Amino acid sequence: RSVTDPLVHYGRHFGRTVHALCNFQALLTNRILQMGELADTPEENFTAEERHEHCIFQELLKSVAGLEERLMQGGDDEVDIVAELASIIHHSYYLTKGASGARGDDTKSLKGSVLDWITPKGQNLVPPLACNMKIDHGFHHEWTGALLCPAGIDWSNPETKTKLQSGEIIVTGDQWPLFLYADYHYNHEDPWNGLFQSALLVCAYKHIFTSPSSVDREPKATRSGNARIHGMTRVTLPSVAYIAMQVRFALTSSPVFSHTDTVTNSERFYNSILDVFEDPDEKQEVDNLVVWWNRQVFPSYSTAQCPLAKNSALARIREKRAQMKELVSIPDGGSGSA
Repeated sequence: RSVTDPLVHYGRHFGRTVHALCNFQALLTNRILQMGELADTPEENFTAEERHEHCIFQELLKSVAGLEERLMQGGDDEVDIVAELASIIHHSYYLTKGASGARGDDTKSLKGSVLDWITPKGQNLVPPLACNMKIDHGFHHEWTGALLCPAGIDWSNPETKTKLQSGEIIVTGDQWPLFLYADYHYNHEDPWNGLFQSALLVCAYKHIFTSPSSVDREPKATRSGNARIHGMTRVTLPSVAYIAMQVRFALTSSPVFSHTDTVTNSERFYNSILDVFEDPDEKQEVDNLVVWWNRQVFPSYSTAQCPLAKNSALARIREKRAQMKELVSIPDGGSGSA
C-alpha cells in the first residue's frame, strides 16, 4: 500500500474549511516573493486582493506544521532557487491533490443524500430523480427548480419558470438561491433573516464534517468524522460557503463539477458568499450566524456559551477572583474624600 504524502491530508481540510478553490502554486509563489523581496513594503501598498491572499496564506502556514521553514530555507544562488521552485511545485501538487480530492469525494457523497433530504417525509418526488443521472435536475424539475430559484424571483410564475428552464433568464453566481434560507423563505425587507440557516445546509454540513449518521442525530459511524480527524471544534465561515456550493451543485443539472464552468458559475457563487462574510459592514449579522452554526454542529459550543450556574463552585471562584482584583485596584489610602 502506497504512503500518501501528509500534504494531501492538509489539503483536504484546507479546501473544505479555508478556501475551496485555492490556486496553491500562485499562492505560494506570490507569498514567498512578498516574504523575501517585498518584506519591507508597507502593508497599505498592497491591494485588497493581495491582503486577502496573505490572510489565506497565514491560514495555510497555521494548518501545515513547519511549512514556513521549509519554504524559506533556500538561499540566493541558482541551486537554491531551483530547489525552492521544486519545493513550491511539490507542495502545490499535493495540497491541490488533497483539496480537489476532498471536493470530488464530497460531491459524490452528497449527490444522493441531497435528494433524500429534499424529499418530503413519507412521500416521493414526482417525477422521481436519479442521483446518477442529473439531466432532469436543476430548473427542469419542480422541486430542485424551486430550491435553486434566485431569492426574489417567483418560481410559481409559469413564464419565469419557462425562461429559467430555457436559459433565457441566466442565473449568475451572485444571485443566491432560495435553499440558502431557513424554511426556503426570503424576506425582501430583511434579506439577512434566515440566510444560510436552512435545514438542508445543516444536513449537508453534518454529513461532510461530523459524519453521515450524525444528520439524523444517531451517531452510528465507527470512523471519526472529518472535523474530529482534523481537531475542528468550531465552524469556519468558508466551510459554510463550501457546503452551500456543494449543495447548489448537487441540485443543478450539471453532471461534472468545474469551478470554471460558466453555467453553474460555482466559483463566483462561492466567492460572493466569502465577500459578504468578510465585509466589515456585515460583521454583526455574520458574528450571529457563526454562533448559530456552532450551536447546530458542535453541541459543546453552546454549553461553553451558557452563563454559569449561580451557585456553582466555578461561579464562586470567578466571583472571588473579581473581588480580589477589585481590592488590588483600589489605591492605598482608600477612597475617602478629603
